[in-house]
This record gives sequence, C-alpha cells and structure tokens, in this order.
Amino acid sequence: MNIKIALLGGDGIGPDVILQAVKCLQAVEETFNHTFSYTEALVGAIAIEKTGNPLPTETIEICKNADAILFGAIGDPKYDHNPEATIRPEQGLLQLRKELDLFTNIRPVQVFPTLIDRSPLRKEIIQGTNFTIYRELTGGIYFGEKKLSADGTVASDLCEYSEKEVSRIAHLAFKAAKSRRKKLTLVDKANVLESSRLWRKVVTKIGESYPEVHLDFMFVDNAAMQIILNPNQFDVILTENMFGDIISDESSVIGGSIGLLPSASIGAEHALFEPIHGSYPQAKDKDIANPIAAILSAAMLLEHFGLEEETRAVLKAVNKSLRKEVVTPDINPNSPYGTSHVGDFIANNIVDTEDQLNINNENIGLGKSTII
Repeated sequence: MNIKIALLGGDGIGPDVILQAVKCLQAVEETFNHTFSYTEALVGAIAIEKTGNPLPTETIEICKNADAILFGAIGDPKYDHNPEATIRPEQGLLQLRKELDLFTNIRPVQVFPTLIDRSPLRKEIIQGTNFTIYRELTGGIYFGEKKLSADGTVASDLCEYSEKEVSRIAHLAFKAAKSRRKKLTLVDKANVLESSRLWRKVVTKIGESYPEVHLDFMFVDNAAMQIILNPNQFDVILTENMFGDIISDESSVIGGSIGLLPSASIGAEHALFEPIHGSYPQAKDKDIANPIAAILSAAMLLEHFGLEEETRAVLKAVNKSLRKEVVTPDINPNSPYGTSHVGDFIANNIVDTEDQLNINNENIGLGKSTII
C-alpha cells in the first residue's frame, strides 16, 4: 500500500517522538512491503518563529494533499506565560482541525498489564480498564465567539453546538459501542447548560436506532470523579469539546504515564494521529521523552487504513519493550534508556516473531475504535 503522510513535529518534544514513530513506520514498510512517503511541515511556535503564522498556508496544503497526518505536540512557555500574546501556537492546531473538518477525536484509555503497579491508582480499581473517549473536536467553546470589553475587564466565550455537529459524532460513537461492550455514556452538564440539553436530546433520539447499545448520562463533574473511582464502568464515552479535553487528560493518569496514550482525529476526508501529551519543552532534545504514545498513534494510523497485521506487529513490539522494561524515565526513574533507544528497540522488534503477545488485543484500546 502507498500512503502519503504529512509529518507535523510541532514544538518541544514533538519532533523527538515523531522521529521514533517514523522509525516504526519504516520498519513496517520494510517488513510488509509498503511504501510510505513523508513530507514535513511547520506548525505551532516553531511556525510562528519562522513565518509569523502558527499554521502557514503551505502546511495546510501539505495536509490536504496527504492521506494522513502524524502530529507531535504544540505549545511553548513563551506564549503560555504571556496573556497579552495575540498569536499563540495552539491557534495553529485549532485552525488545522477546522480546515480539515476533523470533528471526531478518539482517545483509547487502557491499562498495560506490565505497568499496572506503576499507576498511582490501586490495582484492584484499574485492572482491566479499557474504554474509549469520543470527543467532539471542531465546535463548542473553543471555536465560539470571543469577546473582551474595551477596558479589558469583562470577557466571554460562546459555547455553541448545532444538531448536525452532535449527530455526526454521536453516530460514530454508537457504532463503536455496538462493536465493543455495547454501552455508551454521554458526559455533559445538562443541569445548567442549554448546549448540553441539546446534546441529550439529539443523542437520545439517535440512540433509538441502536437498541443494542445501552445509553446512560453523567454530569461531567461526576464523570471526572467516576473515571478515577471506577473506570471499569465505562465502555465508550461521548462528550463535547472542552469536557473531552479535560477528562481525556485526566484519564491518562490511569495507565501511569501520559506518554502512553495515542489519539486519532477523524473527519469525512482527513485523519490526523497524535499523542495526547503536551510539548514538555523542558525535555526537548534531552532524549528522555516517552515515544510510546507517538508510536501507538502511528499504529492507529495503520489501523485506519485497514492494516491489521501491521498494527498488531507494532503493538507486539511496544508490549515487548514494556515487558522487558526498555522504557524511558517517566515509567521507570532508574531506566538507562532514552527516547531514541526505546524507539530503536520497538522498531527493531516489529518483525520479531519469537515472543508471543501475552495481552489480549482488546486491552490495547485501539481495535474497533477507529473504524468508521
């Protein structure tokens, strides 16, 4: 198969971890006789520094002409700590999502059995955790009208959703739940927000077309608590943009490191794959960043194109690295291995057929979650 991939390393550790993901994709190319082509493009703080624009026109065109996008990370303290900045790195990612209409963000959350003791949560609480968050990505408060009074003392952000925006992601979430454990939880704040009440109305109506899927509802404050107290109760979580942003990052604590979780952002014509972690600028070029989330994002890319055997090969190699503790210091503070070594180990073991994968594929949390 020929796949054109746009590489957007972005800021901080983004380029470091994307380099390791590309190593693994190249190993897949060689092993399974595929041809992947790669085109690099600027986005975020680095793009501002070089062009004055967090999302240059050239980057947009490269992404539109690619079959898929592999994204690193975005953000820089120079902008984070300056509330007066009118141009910010994150504007590039938000604009890219809008330009490509990437309306569905899919974030699998799972516990790797080999790392269960590294989680800050008790083993008996998190064992077997395997749920997926479907977050609406191009609407809501992040994209709503923003106002600031003339004297700078009053600000507002509009949270707005249409029935169409809710409907298209709801159908995808129901289909995912139908192929998993047949449970869908809508997370909202319908007791106080009119936009959340629209979500409940639309999702309830759509649920009638999926009678085999049990639909329940949970306020976001309770959901944030339940994800920590009893994560096994969840199968597919459906939610709006800001709530999804918060609870998906919260969910990363379950596995013991935010450096383990991948994500996919899917639209009708385009698809972007990225680790959920931030740019972690303190670790830039220090060879300590965890590349596994980026590598698993590459695995989601492969699965998106129906390359199931190739996906399993990557997952097997990742699990081998975890099992043999070839990991970065965020997982094991005493580990002598860095970003590049972990990436090399996983890439070199993609073709290893001696070890049998000792984990059910369902526990990986990819599988059926990205098929639409």
